Amino acid sequence: MPFREINSKMVEATIAPGQKMFSQRGAMLAYKGDVSFTPNIQGGQGGLASMIGRRVANEATPLMTVEGSGTVMFGHGGHHIQVIQLTGDTLYVEADRLLAFDGTLQQGTMFMGSQGGVMGMVRGQVTGQGLFTTTLKGHGAVAVMAHGGVIELPITPGRAVHVDPQAYVAHHGDVRNKLSTALGWRDMVGRGSGEAFQLELSGNGAVYVQASEEKL
Repeated sequence: MPFREINSKMVEATIAPGQKMFSQRGAMLAYKGDVSFTPNIQGGQGGLASMIGRRVANEATPLMTVEGSGTVMFGHGGHHIQVIQLTGDTLYVEADRLLAFDGTLQQGTMFMGSQGGVMGMVRGQVTGQGLFTTTLKGHGAVAVMAHGGVIELPITPGRAVHVDPQAYVAHHGDVRNKLSTALGWRDMVGRGSGEAFQLELSGNGAVYVQASEEKL
């Protein structure tokens, strides 16, 4: 794993010759060694088509290519950071939550409606998040940002996980999602400002949930 957690809001990455990383612009806090940072115009490992797809989808979070030999400290906005290790599967994550990730990972964009149908599209309207989600696939590590820390909840066959859409950070694995209406206790206590919707995730994998409903 290229990331070392310094504390809950800072990580350090080791950059080796011949390898590269991608990070959100403005996320570099400090570095040691011979390291270069260049604006990325190729859309990461996904190439130009991926970049265009993200711009159409309003998923155009600017990236920097990080190369050279040394160590780099990353953090952004005082947000909590969660490091996720991928072992060949795909991570689905909102673009603005990406802090940094391995250059070996294949980056793309997925239309959430293709998994959740009409309800997937409703999710975008309710939460203010885009209908498109960034995907990262392969073997490598990803550092994502969240408010108030993150908990990983396993998703197993026959045991779906229901998440407040505004607390959703990312998920991975063979997982399907849909948005359902749930008039529940939050509406009864006067907090019915979108919480009546739940994001239901089923299948086999994991979902990452932040300890807050605040967007980045």
